[in-house]
Amino acid sequence: MNRYKLRGLKLVWIMKNKNVDEANLNYSPSGRLGGASILDKILASKAIEVASCKLSTPISALEKAPAFSRKCLSMKESLLASESGIISEFKRKSPSLGWIHEDVDVVDVTLGYCAAGASGISILTDFDFFGGTPMDLMAARQFINCPILRKDFVIDEYQLYEAKAIGADVILLIAAALTVEQTLELARKAHELGLEVLLEVHNAQEIGHANEFVDMMGVNNRNLKTFEQNIQTSFDLVNLISNHFVKLSESGISKVETVKELRKVGYRGFLMGENFMKEENPVKALKEFISLLNPLPMNRDKLLGT
Repeated sequence: MNRYKLRGLKLVWIMKNKNVDEANLNYSPSGRLGGASILDKILASKAIEVASCKLSTPISALEKAPAFSRKCLSMKESLLASESGIISEFKRKSPSLGWIHEDVDVVDVTLGYCAAGASGISILTDFDFFGGTPMDLMAARQFINCPILRKDFVIDEYQLYEAKAIGADVILLIAAALTVEQTLELARKAHELGLEVLLEVHNAQEIGHANEFVDMMGVNNRNLKTFEQNIQTSFDLVNLISNHFVKLSESGISKVETVKELRKVGYRGFLMGENFMKEENPVKALKEFISLLNPLPMNRDKLLGT
């Protein structure tokens, strides 16, 4: 399938799923009506989207997708072997900034990111709030050989089958969006499908969502209720997270010195999106950033708690 046909399919996906009822965005999973946080609105929208996708494409159809039978690449192993630890994110827009880089080509950018030394790629597949679709990940999968994280708001195991069908290697579970029981069930199912699991936390309480099926734990420096960023969150939580997990710091990273300081305290992965995507040439920005890093020797056994 060529890239032009993929762009056409992306438009079809958008048109097929654009009937999301905007009025329902006033609903929040916490039971409040009106005054919902950004996360609440995203999750309400996601529930409608998933319900629509289930009707149009059942799991039985997803299991027949060519990518469903492929062996996933390990982002965990890639991070442990990497000198940069950078997971470069492809993100067109965000709720806080609006459009960041609207017309950029997903294949050009992700292929360039891999060549520049990224340890992995993160691709937003949420359309309403981030301007992405599953077609973006499908397009990138055909051209790159880096581990790919499907960055989305997982609330249903259907999305795990979908992630496998479109070629993802890793799925994101956001503790703030799930109960402990839901996190366990989804992480277990992800492993059954051969997917790795990145659990995202924002505070000490959410670390309790961790379970034996989690491969990596990421501290998001962005508050998903207000979308404000504070890099200190990563430093505050690092020692509360077991060394059994490969540790990631996510969002709000823009300086080489910050990555160096985070490495010193035990982080091995650094998920960065806006810092590169806001530039006219995101690939060049990543390449320059990595060239300024002075990799510190890491003890693999210590990182894994062995």
